[in-house]
Amino acid sequence: MSLKEIFATRATRMKASEIRELLKLLDQPDIISFAGGIPDPDLFPKTEFAKAFADALNGPMAAQGLQYSTSEGYLPLRVWIARQMQAIGIPATPDNILITSGSQQALDYLGKLFLSPGDTALVGWPTYLGALGAFNAYEPHYDKLDPLSNRTGPDYAATAEAKGGKAKFAYLSVDFANPTGATVSHAARARVIDLADEMEIAVIEDAAYQSLRFDGEAIPPILTLEAARKGGNLEACRTIYCGSFSKTLSPGLRVGWVVAAMPVISQLVLMKQAADLHSATLNQIAITQVAEQHFDSHVATIRDAYSARRDVMLKALTQHMPEGVSWTKPEGGMFIWVTLPGQLDGAELLKQALESARVAFVPGHAFFADGSGRNTIRLSFSNSSEDKIAEGIKRLGALVSKAIAA
Repeated sequence: MSLKEIFATRATRMKASEIRELLKLLDQPDIISFAGGIPDPDLFPKTEFAKAFADALNGPMAAQGLQYSTSEGYLPLRVWIARQMQAIGIPATPDNILITSGSQQALDYLGKLFLSPGDTALVGWPTYLGALGAFNAYEPHYDKLDPLSNRTGPDYAATAEAKGGKAKFAYLSVDFANPTGATVSHAARARVIDLADEMEIAVIEDAAYQSLRFDGEAIPPILTLEAARKGGNLEACRTIYCGSFSKTLSPGLRVGWVVAAMPVISQLVLMKQAADLHSATLNQIAITQVAEQHFDSHVATIRDAYSARRDVMLKALTQHMPEGVSWTKPEGGMFIWVTLPGQLDGAELLKQALESARVAFVPGHAFFADGSGRNTIRLSFSNSSEDKIAEGIKRLGALVSKAIAA
């Protein structure tokens, strides 16, 4: 008998990430990749981190950095994050913050915290593939979150009840979302708070790209709006804010955080203790030093670089994509979402693109909970040079034109 036969039912919901598989293509030097939504390693603050790790290992912090630590996270880092949150109107204290191994771990913990098998998670259509991967293990149903539709809280609740479960949370990426690059409007953010109160559910606000605004006016986070609505009392808020250093300082150090009311943080700490005790303390110490001394200047540098690459990609799409193809025009982040004519399939186009054009991207269906969206693709502009972006989109445009004509 194979051990596979006695796996838990949740194992059947776990699937390989198409993005993680596509990242393997980066080792092929002739591939122009718009696939992984990853930072450009040439822009990492390597010198700053080298000094931070040396300081941590050669100074009085060495014993603390190499020892077991508290599950909540390194206190000076939580103090720094609390100041950042307060600056954008989130009245968090260090006690309202848990350090996680990237925001991906936060999503896994929140799925575990809220979802029983058959419960409903409200998500975007499309939504972040990593969120679906994290939530799938807890065997939920999914329903489409569209806060500016005519649906009301009771409508969502009735749909969840009909499926045999209960709606537990709404999940959304609010700024320059993965995969679409779209930003949730102020009105839609306010409506999400209304829905959460009507339905008595949580809101999971994924803010991984919030710092990467290139142009346009910043919109307050959902948690900022809810805290203001509820008299500055974070403990009365339903919104759980997930942040990360992966898109700003370093993805490899795996440092993210959760901001929430104390009952949520307390329960997440218990999960952290059971899962991995704590995130790597040495990494947290180094992140703290680099963030305190260089965060703003470094973020300004990467914003300038990514903004220029976005502009090149948008221009190339205008020049080379045939009629019938449309795309988003993000104000920040790392992604552009392309909608192809209905007869085209993004997955089939990828096969052709890899074989003949040597261009990689992510088929859009992977971002839909129901596997729809076959005629969409996600392009990332963060980890390619401007010249490669221009050439890659030229090749892709020619391939799309040929596919439409076929």
